[in-house]
Amino acid sequence: MVKQTALAPVRVVDGTVVKESGRTGSQWRILYSLQLPSLVCDFFAVTGTIGEGNGESLNRLPVVPHEIILADAGFCSVAGIECVHQRGADVLVRINPQSFVAFSPQGARVALTVRLQGLSRAGQMVQWPVVLHGPRSSSSGRVCAMRKSDLAIRLAHRRLRLRSSKKQMRTRPETLEIAKYVLVFTTRSVGSAEEILQLYRIRWQIELAFKRLKSLAQLGHLPKHDGQSSRAWLFGKLFVVLLAQKAIRVGRDISLSG
Repeated sequence: MVKQTALAPVRVVDGTVVKESGRTGSQWRILYSLQLPSLVCDFFAVTGTIGEGNGESLNRLPVVPHEIILADAGFCSVAGIECVHQRGADVLVRINPQSFVAFSPQGARVALTVRLQGLSRAGQMVQWPVVLHGPRSSSSGRVCAMRKSDLAIRLAHRRLRLRSSKKQMRTRPETLEIAKYVLVFTTRSVGSAEEILQLYRIRWQIELAFKRLKSLAQLGHLPKHDGQSSRAWLFGKLFVVLLAQKAIRVGRDISLSG
């Protein structure tokens, strides 16, 4: 149970790509934000998938001071973390080892593989302070790490090797080593490493939300030939889904109060 973080508002953010099947199908990226524990969508944005500014980034998200934003490794960029932190909110993001550049408070570059060498048992945790140097300022935080179970490690290695095989690339030993751990970065100073990692586990709720959008609302069934009509169609479907969710919440509240 995460006691220290319970008083802070928590949001989970993720992005998904919606594509109509076929060679001429249109393709869009949805940035989606849920409040926890209510699972109310408080923000979404629809963009293309190609071009500058259309990737997954925390820069595009409206931020409220003192809230905690949970995000996956796709949002692990120094610029996005800096943007959220400068607005007075905290970030809790899965580390992308390919792009994560951190320094110790003394200014030395942090080598993740060296720091993780002491974790030899499944479930063992460690944390250490780091500093990220963004485009305009530096953000202090910490890395929280936990060693996975043997089964989870084997599955992670299998996924990496399958991905490398498809791309005809070789998996580096460092990548296989880091895959043995759950690694998150947070700017939040309150809470133990265990509490921070427990809080991050809640992020899977937004993956369920995307599955519901794509299966129940048939979000991927878009017109193929006209980009403008595809965008309008997508906004219409999202509006209907959010309106239905609102009606369900209101009905539930009336039922409970009665």
